[in-house]
Amino acid sequence: MKLNIVLVEPEIPQNTGNIARTCAAIGAKLHLVYPLGFNISEKAVKRAGLDYWDKLDIEEHISFDKFLEKYKPEENNMFFVTTKGKHVYSEPSYGNM
Repeated sequence: MKLNIVLVEPEIPQNTGNIARTCAAIGAKLHLVYPLGFNISEKAVKRAGLDYWDKLDIEEHISFDKFLEKYKPEENNMFFVTTKGKHVYSEPSYGNM
């Protein structure tokens, strides 16, 4: 099963770059949900020195609702993480995927 990482309205380009680099290294798909707090045009990516950007499996979504509509979390095994959650990441049983 391929790992998918979804960043919803990311604001910090350095964090997104680090996550993107990890996705490129492990073969995970990166989903970026708009609006973004930075520019990911080819020129901006090149200027930032993100020489791995072309190695990413990346998909852009115009909104979180559109992402959910396409990937249907009620039919797929998805885990959502936020700083505003009521549970910690170690609570779910990820092994039953």
